[in-house]
Amino acid sequence: MNIEEFRAELEVRLLIEKDYLVEELSSLDDQEKLNILGKFNEKYRALIKRLANENGIDLNAPYETENDIANSESNLSYEQVILGKTMSVYDRLSDELYEEITNI
Repeated sequence: MNIEEFRAELEVRLLIEKDYLVEELSSLDDQEKLNILGKFNEKYRALIKRLANENGIDLNAPYETENDIANSESNLSYEQVILGKTMSVYDRLSDELYEEITNI
C-alpha cells in the first residue's frame, strides 16, 4: 500500500469515527462534549497504527523513496510521512466535528 492509498483508507475510516462521535453528542453534557475533539485525535492516531499494522508498515522504519536511495539525507520515518500526508484530512474532519459540537 502506498502513502496515497493509506491516506484514502484512513480518510474513510476517520470519517466513520467522526460520524459515530457526532451521534454521541446529543447524549453528552457540555464538559464531555469538550473532550470529543481529544477523543477524535486519539482515534486518528490509533487508526494510523491499526492501518500500518494491517499493511505490514513499520511506523518507526525510515521512509525511503527512489530518490532517497541515492541520497539518504531525509531521515523521516513512515510515521512522520504518514502524519504529514494525512494531517489535512484530520484537520478538515476535526473542523467539521467542532462545528457539530458548537451547533448542538
